[in-house]
Amino acid sequence: MSEATGKYSITMPRDIAAAAKARGGSAGLSAYVSAAVARQIERDDLNELIVAAEAEHGPITDKDTRDLRAQLHAAQRAQGTSPAGAA
Repeated sequence: MSEATGKYSITMPRDIAAAAKARGGSAGLSAYVSAAVARQIERDDLNELIVAAEAEHGPITDKDTRDLRAQLHAAQRAQGTSPAGAA
């Protein structure tokens, strides 16, 4: 069963609408915009989670990020997979 949909009117700059229509292809502008909005909601949710975690545990430092990224890459190498964005 597919999700219920609704029809909405939005306003956006013409150049952005034209680019979105072109990229939407056969799926169409509505599908393209829906996917973009869904990704933005995911990002907003993640940012809220980060703010809550930092409020509880303190800010995430650049060193924390580097250390965790190194751990992730080591685990991926151990599994025989390549880290995302690695050359």
